[in-house]
Amino acid sequence: MNSLQLILKDIRYFAPVWTFASLNILLGTWVLYIPNIKENLALNDAELGIALFCYAMGILVMIPFISSINRKVGVGKYTIIGVVLFSLVFILPFWTTTYIELCISLFIVGIFSGSTDISMNALVSEVERTNKVNFMSAAHGFFSLGGVIGAGIGSFILVGLVSPKAHITIVATFILLTNLFLSRNYIKIKESEHESSETKTSILGYSPLIIVAFIAFAIMGSEGAIENWSKLYLIDVVNVTSEKVAGYGFVFFSTTMALGRFFGDGISLKFGSENTIIGGSILAIVSYLGIVSGGLYSVLGGFGLLGLGLSVIIPELFRIAGQTEGVSPSGGIAFVSGVGFLGFLIGPVAMGFISNQMGLKMSFIALLGVIIIATFLAILRKVMK
Repeated sequence: MNSLQLILKDIRYFAPVWTFASLNILLGTWVLYIPNIKENLALNDAELGIALFCYAMGILVMIPFISSINRKVGVGKYTIIGVVLFSLVFILPFWTTTYIELCISLFIVGIFSGSTDISMNALVSEVERTNKVNFMSAAHGFFSLGGVIGAGIGSFILVGLVSPKAHITIVATFILLTNLFLSRNYIKIKESEHESSETKTSILGYSPLIIVAFIAFAIMGSEGAIENWSKLYLIDVVNVTSEKVAGYGFVFFSTTMALGRFFGDGISLKFGSENTIIGGSILAIVSYLGIVSGGLYSVLGGFGLLGLGLSVIIPELFRIAGQTEGVSPSGGIAFVSGVGFLGFLIGPVAMGFISNQMGLKMSFIALLGVIIIATFLAILRKVMK
C-alpha cells in the first residue's frame, strides 16, 4: 500500500494517476448505455461487435505513431491534450442516429483512447525513473477505480435522473476541468534523452517476449470483453431485468481489479512476477467457471473474482518486458502493449460473432479457453527459465 499512500499524499503523483481514472470513468459511463444504444439503433450482437471493433481499431491505429508524437510534443503535454480530446469526442457516440455514425464516432474515440493510454503510461514511467519511486501498479488501480466511479455512480444516475446525453456531457465536463487543473504538475515533463534516442530493436529481437505478449493478448482481450459485454451477459443470459443490477457485473469487476492493483506492488515483491501472473491466471479460470454457471450470484461473484485475478497481470507483464535482457525497456513495453491492444481489438469483436452464432454464454466459454492457454504458457515459461 506504500504506492497508494505516495499517490494520495503528493499531488505530483496523484496528478498523472488521475488521468488513468479519468479514462475509465468515461468508459464506465459508456458501458451503462451500450444496451440502450444497441436497442435504439436496432443492432444485433454481430453489428455491435463490429462497432466495438471500430473503437479498438482506433486504438491500434495510433500505436505506431504515439512514441514519435510524445518525443516531439512532450509526454506530459500530450497526455493532457489526449485527455481533453478524449473527453470531448466521447460525447459523439451518444448523439449518433445511424449505425455508420456510431462506427465512425467510436473509431475517433479509439484514436484518442489509445494515444492517451500509451502516453499516460509513459508519463508515469518517466516520473518513476526520475523520482526513483514505484507506483505503476497503483496507477492501473486508479484506472479500475475509474470504472467503479463511472459505472457505479452512473448506475444510480441512470435511474431516471438525467438523459444519456446529459449524463455523458456532465461526466466529460468534470473530467476535462479536473485534468486541466491537475496538468500543471506534469505538463512540462518530457521523455529522458536516453529513452528517446534508443535504437529500434528488430522484430526478431522481441522473441524472448512472445509468450509474455500472448498473455497480454489474452488478458487485455478479456478486459475489453468484460467491459463491453458484462451488462449484456447479465441481461441476455442471466435474464436480469433491473438495469441497475445488470450494471453490477462491471462494477464488481472494476472494484476488485482496483483493489488488486493497489496491493499489486507488494504481491509482486513477495512472490515474484512469474508466480503473480500464474496465480492471477488460475484465479481467472475459476472466475470464468463461476460466470458460465449461469446463476446470478455465481455470475456476480465470478466477475468480482475475475477482476482480482486479472488485476496484477498486465502491470507484471510490463515489468517483465522492461527488464528482459537484450531488449530496451521502452521497446519491450511497446511490443507487449501493442500485442495486448490487438487482443483488446479482437476480443469484443470475436465475442459478438460467437454470440450471434452460438449465444453469448458460448462467447464467455471461449474466453475461458483462451485464459487456460495463457495460464499453461505462463507455467511453461517459468519452467523453461
